[in-house]
Amino acid sequence: MRTFDLAPLYRSTVGFDRLFSMLDGFESAPGYPPYNIERTGENDYRVTVAVAGFGEKDLSIEAKENTLTIKGSKQAKEESEGEVLYQGIAARAFERVFQLADHVQVKGASLENGLLHVDLVREIPEAKKPRRIAIGSNSQPQVVEAKAA
Repeated sequence: MRTFDLAPLYRSTVGFDRLFSMLDGFESAPGYPPYNIERTGENDYRVTVAVAGFGEKDLSIEAKENTLTIKGSKQAKEESEGEVLYQGIAARAFERVFQLADHVQVKGASLENGLLHVDLVREIPEAKKPRRIAIGSNSQPQVVEAKAA
């Protein structure tokens, strides 16, 4: 019997709490830059990307269809008078892509202390929410206060 490590699915998707159909053809995500995906509420998420050395003008965030793309490209800096003996701070260009579930929207983004925070919210339309149907009557269905899955 084969066992599957589903951890990569959680690293690159937001809002797919019960999605396991991406097993076929999944490629592992590159390691730069490191990031976290947090669930901050019932329908709220936060993607935090470590972008040390990048400023607001060096970063771009794009939400298109069900994809969130975060790009960073460092402008070439002028030569300093000193000589760099060791360069351990990576300032290379990157592109990180996250797949978003249906009805997940970007709420906002902020950059503080070298961390880029992108806040997301899942807004389920009224037509998709569950409704209670009364048995034995011809009354209209009522919207049920339900928790999203």
